[in-house]
Amino acid sequence: MKENETSPIVRVSGGSVPQYAHDGDAGADITASEKTIIPAREKSLIPTGIRLEIPEGHVGLIWPRSGLAVKKGIDCGAGVIDSHYRGEVKVLLFNHSDNEFHIEPGDRIAQILIQKVERVQFIPADELSETARSEGGFGSTGK
Repeated sequence: MKENETSPIVRVSGGSVPQYAHDGDAGADITASEKTIIPAREKSLIPTGIRLEIPEGHVGLIWPRSGLAVKKGIDCGAGVIDSHYRGEVKVLLFNHSDNEFHIEPGDRIAQILIQKVERVQFIPADELSETARSEGGFGSTGK
């Protein structure tokens, strides 16, 4: 960020204000507001108690915390928080493990990234331009 620029301000109502754990982190940690148990191999929508006012032209994206994914098998579903949404932010967590997962109020359950967005115009096309990759999809670039 340039010296004269200011970062966008996200207003937070209720719950715990998302926090960056370290300088340079892209995502700020979001915490649970209620005690919850996610059964093994199940999913649950976890309340956070927060409502956000995200600046116009930005979006909040919910991402998993890598430590929970690697150590506990906990992942989160896609979460897109539009700038005009004012309801409570809830996080869809999946328990991929064989053990139930206990969540306490204040536990860090996900992270939020605030990013600029640009709306594009979608137009129908009968043909698309050719590229070197062409239609190569999953696994098409090597091992």
